[in-house]
Amino acid sequence: MRLPVDWKPYAERLAVEVTPPTSRWRPALAATPRHLFVPKWWERAGDGTWRLRDGRADEGAWLRAAYSDTSLVTRVGPRHADDTGPEDRPTGVPTSSSTMPGLVVRMLRHGLLYDGTDLALIGTGTGAGTAVAAHRLGDKYVTAFDVDPYLTEVATARLAGIGLAPHIGTCDATGPLPGDFDRIVSMVALGNLAGVLAALRPGGRLVTTLARMQVIVTADKGADGTARGVVEWDRAGFMSTRTGTDYEPGAGAVLAAVRDREGEQVTQGRYPVLNVAEAWELRSMLELAAPGVEAHYEERGEQRTAWLVHADGSWARASANRIEPPAVHQGGPRRLWAELERIRHRLNAEGGLPIYGSRVHITPDGVCHFTRGKWSATYG
Repeated sequence: MRLPVDWKPYAERLAVEVTPPTSRWRPALAATPRHLFVPKWWERAGDGTWRLRDGRADEGAWLRAAYSDTSLVTRVGPRHADDTGPEDRPTGVPTSSSTMPGLVVRMLRHGLLYDGTDLALIGTGTGAGTAVAAHRLGDKYVTAFDVDPYLTEVATARLAGIGLAPHIGTCDATGPLPGDFDRIVSMVALGNLAGVLAALRPGGRLVTTLARMQVIVTADKGADGTARGVVEWDRAGFMSTRTGTDYEPGAGAVLAAVRDREGEQVTQGRYPVLNVAEAWELRSMLELAAPGVEAHYEERGEQRTAWLVHADGSWARASANRIEPPAVHQGGPRRLWAELERIRHRLNAEGGLPIYGSRVHITPDGVCHFTRGKWSATYG
């Protein structure tokens, strides 16, 4: 694929936008032709489907999109943008993307990387983030893993096309990782950390987010095999790890069954309806209180409706106009909206929630133990 002659000013402008002047990541980002890693991508359409964008059809739009600090979705369900045409309009959730460059740099900076670091990246995706790391550290020090063999094959070819040859491996990050590393930085959200922790050398550092939680955990591994660190005063949301071509159905069947159902318990909520998935601190605390809960939200004019559903059959629906108290329907073995309101009440009473800034202790079985003051919780 040819290189548009004017891509470098775009890359340099992006690097200035997302890195401070003295950052060692600025030259690496400015040297990465991100557009080559994202020749096609998906954009949401207003009817709930995804619309294909082909960069080669509009070079100016391609460069503007590729060199913006935005994540570009490249795979929806099993449909990769590379292998589809404009007539394809998939539905479903994203399963791969080119992560926003500013977030890639932030995650790598949390790794406290040094010259000669053996770095493993989980979530190769398009390979653009791998290219940034390889420019900074040297490609022989960078290994990247992805569960999708198509992604690893294409990323390898595109990296080779710009003269980089990091090791790219196909691997399911929910299990053991091959090799051992000084640093592991995950660009996907992990549900259990046992495999990555085992692949981390003593003294090494792990940087990751957690599935259904918008937290960044940094932890350093000790000689006893455990890792200790913090939940950073920073946050990020990544796609969760998957083991196949698409995510498991999860609680989607529960949502379809209870979408308009009368609740076993019907009450008036205390707080306005909100999009729980976008209220990151609340969402993270809710995951600790009710692991596996899924959130869905819709707006129709002035009306806001939110659903919480769980694979165990628990569900909640809250609906109201704007900031009015909602009518809340709940069913199943647990009262999910009541759990959310307990968390919101704590936020209002104390002015904050304890998850961000908490200490974290990761045991070899991959379980995260959080503590902050008198509060404690576990994950995994």
